[in-house]
Amino acid sequence: MARVLIVDDSSLIRQEVSQFLSQQGLQTLTAADGNEGLQQLRSQRDIGLVICDVNMPGLDGLSMAEKTRNELGCHTPIIMLTTENCPKMKARGKAAGVRGWIVKPFNGPATIGAIRSLLGQ
Repeated sequence: MARVLIVDDSSLIRQEVSQFLSQQGLQTLTAADGNEGLQQLRSQRDIGLVICDVNMPGLDGLSMAEKTRNELGCHTPIIMLTTENCPKMKARGKAAGVRGWIVKPFNGPATIGAIRSLLGQ
């Protein structure tokens, strides 16, 4: 079963999203920033989806998405979960292969269909 990687510098958000997805029968991994997220993608071959914040210290989410595609050659679907709603950021994300953009707060019931679809379920 493919796992969902949750990348956010807020431990509360990581916990909230992970708990909701676990209740839906999905397995999750977490990372506290884009660098940890990239490391998880390098080492865990069964990641089927990434849910990622944009604004994080170290490596931000959009840069992580770009590195995921350009450096790792990885095409795992990525959904941004962020407070940002700027069209310029969305365009940058789309260019990096981001498949969805969710504005916080996280609403699990409203997003589970899209999450399952991207996981091929």
